[in-house]
Order: sequence, then C-alpha cells, then structure tokens
Amino acid sequence: MSTKKNYAGIPDEFAQLEEAKIVLIPVPYDGTSTWGKGADKGPQAFLEASENMELYDIETDSEVYEQGIYLAEPITENSSPEAVVNAVHKTTKEYIKRNKFVTLFGGEHSISIGTIRAFNECFDNLTVLQIDAHADLRQTYEGSEYNHACAVHEASQNTNLVQVGIRSMDAIEKTFMDEEKMFFAHDMVNDEYWMDKVIEAMTDNVLITFDLDALDPSIMPSTGTPEPGGLFWYETLEFLKRVFEERNVVGFDIVELCPTANDKSSDFLAAKLFYKMLSYKFSDEAVDDEYDNTFDIDYKSGGNNLKFKNDDE
Repeated sequence: MSTKKNYAGIPDEFAQLEEAKIVLIPVPYDGTSTWGKGADKGPQAFLEASENMELYDIETDSEVYEQGIYLAEPITENSSPEAVVNAVHKTTKEYIKRNKFVTLFGGEHSISIGTIRAFNECFDNLTVLQIDAHADLRQTYEGSEYNHACAVHEASQNTNLVQVGIRSMDAIEKTFMDEEKMFFAHDMVNDEYWMDKVIEAMTDNVLITFDLDALDPSIMPSTGTPEPGGLFWYETLEFLKRVFEERNVVGFDIVELCPTANDKSSDFLAAKLFYKMLSYKFSDEAVDDEYDNTFDIDYKSGGNNLKFKNDDE
C-alpha cells in the first residue's frame, strides 16, 4: 500500500512528524484469519475513505487534524505472525518514546498483541479496553499464540483487561475470563448502567483496541467475522466520549476492516470512527492553544507516566 499522500489529504504543515502530536501507523496484515479474508486491504480503504471526509467535527466544534497527524510508513512485515507482532511492538514503542499519541489501523486483530505489549511497557497500571464481538482469549489457536483468536490473551495476564460487546467465544476462553470485567452484549442491551460499570472497572491509563466487528453488521458488514447483535453508532460514540472524558486514553488501534467493492459505507464508518476518537481526545486542546506543538502524553492526569521498563528492546 502507498502512504505517499498525507492522512485525509491534510496540508503538509499538519502532516510532519516533528510537529505532529498524533501518529497513525497502518498495518496491512491478514495472515491468521480463518473465515473472511481481506483485512490486509483495510488500511488502504480506510485512508481512501478518510480523504473524502469533512475535517470539521460538528459535535466537538473542532478540526483535530490541526493538532498534527503524521502518517507513518506501513508495517509490511508478513514473514510470520510472531514477526508481525514484534514489528508492531517495536515501531509502536519507538513512536510512544517520541512523545506521540500513537494510533494504529489494521489489519487483523493479532496486530494488537504488539500494540498492547508496547503500551504496557510504557504506561503504569494500564487498562486495555477491548471493544469486540469476540473474546479473543485463547492461549493458542491453530498452533500459534499470535493468532487473531489470541489477540488479548497476553493482555488478560498482565494488564487490566476490560471487554465490551462480547457475544461469541469458545468454552475454553472462560478459564481466562474475568467475569467482573467481561460485558456481554446480551447483558448490555438490558442494562442502562453498563457504561458506568465499564468505566468504573478501568484504571486511569487506557489503551483502546477496537475490533470493528463489535458493531452491528447492519452498520458494519465489511468485517471478516460478523456477529449479529452488535453496537450501534450513537451508543458507541456516547460510550467512547465518556471514556475519553473520564479516563486518560493513551492510544488506540482499530482493526478488522475487510473492504468489499460494493460497500463503501463500512470504509467510511471506520474513517469517521477514527477521526471521532481523535476529536474526543484533543477537543479541549483545540480550544486552548495556539501553543507549542509538544504533546504532554499524559496531560489529563497531570503527569508523565512513561516508564520504559525494557529500554533495551
């Protein structure tokens, strides 16, 4: 895939690495998916849709691209699932250490193993907020611990994993599940307080991993493993806005867009979702400053929580 153009066609002055507060890393990988293929085409479809999106966000009255969004070179490693995870981990950590707000767009969900590992090495007391149709808690699948079905197993062992929208899992995954932090879709639909409960389960620092199959297939059909009974647009935005307001979101990834020729709406939804999440993160700053371009990576909680436990990696 090509990344010669700026993200969303933004002017060059907002797309340079040194000045940008935000980094977007495309990961066009689809090596372990077991049903619908095409997640490797997701980043390109997302970027093309982003070029056709209005850059003014009505809800937040902001144009978040002015905070600077650097479109990194795509991670094209595909020699093995483990090699992909290692490449994602290394690249993500490098940009975090440059004091950037790091985002990734996949690609299948296995890339999130690397994302989560990097953030967990850099932030104390990290919550991983997984928004997904599938539990993805298997320790191994088809002989590999780097399979998309294992996307958050490692997170379940060494972070505060909170899972939202789950409606498909294998019985073996129950052995790795924290019942207090697992929010099933069939329970959420009848619980008007589910958002409060999810937020209460989080620590201050939150990394979001958003699998697009969390959304109902009526609004997001272009995923590899669609499941009925998913989240809808405005409830998703309401929840995300609260998370960004009430916790310190340190980064996020979005995965599992499998574009098709006759459905551009899914591509555009993914583009809009990404931009909305950035708008929620930075809307307060857009009002306050014409200030310098240094991004305090932990500005909402008033301190720098970078810890870099493994600086030799």
